[in-house]
Amino acid sequence: MKITTLLGSAKKTGNTATILSWIEDELKGMGHQIEHIYLNDKTIKGCLGCGKCKEKTDQVGCVHHDDATTILDELVASDAVIFASPIYFWGFTAQLKGLMDRAYALTTNYHKPEHDSLMKGKRVGLLATGGSNFDNNAEGAFTAFEKLSGFLLTENAYQLYVGKCSIPSAIPDHYKGKAAEFAKALIA
Repeated sequence: MKITTLLGSAKKTGNTATILSWIEDELKGMGHQIEHIYLNDKTIKGCLGCGKCKEKTDQVGCVHHDDATTILDELVASDAVIFASPIYFWGFTAQLKGLMDRAYALTTNYHKPEHDSLMKGKRVGLLATGGSNFDNNAEGAFTAFEKLSGFLLTENAYQLYVGKCSIPSAIPDHYKGKAAEFAKALIA
């Protein structure tokens, strides 16, 4: 399988990146191809809500010509996608949220019987980290991800929240097992 991972953290080696690398290593060990995209290095303009992307139903037709268009093409070419982000102020980082907004270009006919998506049937997973518990912190982001998955007509394969994060070396070892679970569920 070709699997694209989207790292939405500003830190290349922070908590989210560390756990994502464990998932990626597990997937590579199973023989899967990983395309790792570090979003903080990319130029992703905000969605204009102009609807021009709906004029082309068989490709990403966004009016912006930035890195997001290339990344969305990569998602369409993948079999599975992992979205990874720390939780900032009860939601995803700006790096990941901007790309999620631009995913509007991947669908047509939302709320109609002929609703379709260029990502239809692909498997997706969510990894999120945070300094606090899940409750009253991350649940809104997970709800938003479930809504995004439905909008894109993808199969939501696995979600993992790692709370009480401080530094990567302090992440409890049992999360390596959760990373392996994540990888197996994503390709099941």
